[in-house]
Amino acid sequence: MTALFALATSLMWGLADFGGGLLTRRTPALTVVVVSQTIAVVVLGVIVVATGGFSEAGPRLWFAVAAGLVGPVAMLAFYKALALGPMGVVSPLGSIGVAVPVGVGLVLGERPGMLQFAGILVAVVGVVLAGGPQFRGAPVQRQAVLLTLLAAFGFGAVMALIAEASTTLTGLFLALFVQRVTNVVAGGAALYVSAKRGGRVLPEEGGWRLIRASLPALAFVGLADVAANGTYALAAREGPVTVAAVLASLYPVVTALAARGVLSERLRGVQAAGAGLALVGTVLLATG
Repeated sequence: MTALFALATSLMWGLADFGGGLLTRRTPALTVVVVSQTIAVVVLGVIVVATGGFSEAGPRLWFAVAAGLVGPVAMLAFYKALALGPMGVVSPLGSIGVAVPVGVGLVLGERPGMLQFAGILVAVVGVVLAGGPQFRGAPVQRQAVLLTLLAAFGFGAVMALIAEASTTLTGLFLALFVQRVTNVVAGGAALYVSAKRGGRVLPEEGGWRLIRASLPALAFVGLADVAANGTYALAAREGPVTVAAVLASLYPVVTALAARGVLSERLRGVQAAGAGLALVGTVLLATG
């Protein structure tokens, strides 16, 4: 079940990143984060009430609060990076953050077997190569790389924190709700400060009309991201964190393939090879 939940995480994160990257090409990244997470809060609130999740409140929710504070910073940096550079180049660098939860797993005493260790190495190399990373070029490309590295370690921290935020399924719903409420409060405060300083809040073309028209896409991004956090927490609970984290980090391959299918971004030879290595690493992890 660990492999299944973690691969579902990769699929949902990959599609959410693709959708978020598209939206930020017309709408300010911070607005995308706040609106998409607000929609997620509403849906999660209904689920928590329906399942009686508030009865699971306890000290562990501080992990969810911490994840909620780190998350908007990571998402904002990543969406800005996706808007600056080709998604197939930027997205794989986000997987470097897998070092955080893997490191946590190792500190907690997890020791992958030889096949799993080989799978971790192969999968991480494959994910990075799948984007055909380009480190030469215009300053915009270097800025995108720096933003992505910031986002990567933020995402890794969120993965580690949310895995510790609950011990039951109803508790997980509550933890995700608290995380998203914190996201909205922190992101909303940053959006307010940005607006007071003259920053752009609405799209230059379309304004509120474009926001309303984009609500289905914004809802998808917010809910897919929430679902991915949930399935990752389940994956980390069911099996080794080191395995769950690496399999969940395959989402850049999904983003790159989505960019290829929808935006016709060409996959170079190194990207195809990287996707193949990621697949091999997945098989090794799942069978090890």
